[in-house]
Amino acid sequence: MIDINSRQSIIAIVWLAVIGPCVFILQPGFVQGLVVNLGFTEQQAGLIASYEMFGIAATTVLLSFVSSHVGWRRFLYACLTICVVGNLVSIGQSDFAALSIIRFLTGLGSGGLVSLTFTMMGLTERADRNFGYIIVWVLTYGAFGLLLMPTALSMTGMNGVLVFFAVFCATGLYFVRFLPNSGAAVETQDTGISFPMSLKVISLSAILAYNIGIGIVWAYLFLVGLEAEMAEQAVANALTMSQFLGIAGAFLAVVLEARFGRILPLAFGVLGGALSIYLLIGDIDGAIFWFGVCSFNFLWNLSMPYLLATLADFDHRGRIVVHGVSMQFIGFAVGPYIASQLLGIGGYDLVNGTGVALFVAAAILLLPGVLAQRHHLRRAQSGGA
Repeated sequence: MIDINSRQSIIAIVWLAVIGPCVFILQPGFVQGLVVNLGFTEQQAGLIASYEMFGIAATTVLLSFVSSHVGWRRFLYACLTICVVGNLVSIGQSDFAALSIIRFLTGLGSGGLVSLTFTMMGLTERADRNFGYIIVWVLTYGAFGLLLMPTALSMTGMNGVLVFFAVFCATGLYFVRFLPNSGAAVETQDTGISFPMSLKVISLSAILAYNIGIGIVWAYLFLVGLEAEMAEQAVANALTMSQFLGIAGAFLAVVLEARFGRILPLAFGVLGGALSIYLLIGDIDGAIFWFGVCSFNFLWNLSMPYLLATLADFDHRGRIVVHGVSMQFIGFAVGPYIASQLLGIGGYDLVNGTGVALFVAAAILLLPGVLAQRHHLRRAQSGGA
């Protein structure tokens, strides 16, 4: 039996959880590099990003069916190897079709890392706090990555950036030993509460809608800033600051945990995020861009620990979290693809407006599940059956 609540296990989960989305979290800069350094069109760059996310989503969907039948440690070793090789093979590729296939295959490895690490964290005792730790460190990586991306691209080109991704993924091989080999190897407490399947499906639909909205908005934020007549480094600085504020949002979730329940922080985070993106519709200047992206990132990352912990409370073995992660990354995959299609129809305003609508839909769909969990918690605290 593995004590998944031990310090070394928590550190290992967090480290691999940062490696998993290491390209996605830098996607605005990565897309910009594909356009500026490799000469792809904006639509092609968005599609390449989308294909990688489809690879991530494919593995998360697969694991939602087979995670209880595979050895987690061996699977993680395989996923890390795929990520290392995929990033190395991407070096020097300037053909759209070839790079799309390579990034899709690389995404398969990334998806396994993300899915299993989030599943493991859902099995820990203080899931709200621990999911917050994942997001804090993912965003810390993202903040410095986006800050340095323009300099890295100008000094080393895309090849240097891809070498970094390969080396970073290789470091994860050391940490796998500290993780359980299956959900059965983790001691968890069955609460005895059974939630209706319909409630779980509605909550998973909320996760899907929210993350499609995130994927739509995030892929083109760098280019939205450029359209506002900001310099490239100014846009990078704004996105970097938004990452630091995202860290603050996730850290706030770590501090608050479940002290004020989940309804209030989720409503504030999801609907506030919709308002932040709404501000980027129409003619904007640099100040509005700064405020919009910074508030969006803060509220996005305040919401995520509560969203994931809500799913974890539906099932003490982590199965719903696996499904939730697959919904998350299906959303991240579908989002950039939808955005690339909307871009030719209504430009960035239609892209961001669609994101706003999906955030509002997600808030509505989340409510039944969170209310049901609060009801069961109150009954348990009052000693009810």
